Amino acid sequence: MLYAILCYNDEKVVTSWTQAEDDAVMARLAVVHDRLTAEGTLGPAVRLRPTAAATTVRKTHPPVILDGPFAETKEQLLGFYVLECQSQDEALAISRELAEANPGGSYEIRPVSLFLPGHPVR
Repeated sequence: MLYAILCYNDEKVVTSWTQAEDDAVMARLAVVHDRLTAEGTLGPAVRLRPTAAATTVRKTHPPVILDGPFAETKEQLLGFYVLECQSQDEALAISRELAEANPGGSYEIRPVSLFLPGHPVR
């Protein structure tokens, strides 16, 4: 089963890190990433650019395009992982490990279906 692990945190806090603080977090995450890659569990992992670079399309009729994100939250979606896990428990264990490496905010774990045009949904 594929799981998405969505990384939420206070963008103002994360973007205020010094380069050394950011490098330290990325080094701790690299330990987890390397293990997951060696196990064949880690799929795409994405670090999103700041929300100021976002554009939102509201699903109205007709669609409306807005500059920036459109979320009423104090934490922003900063990135995500896609992992191949045997169970939700395995995805939760990986999320705990990621949280140890990158404290603050939250991780949302959600099963996903992979859609590739011309192929069955899995």
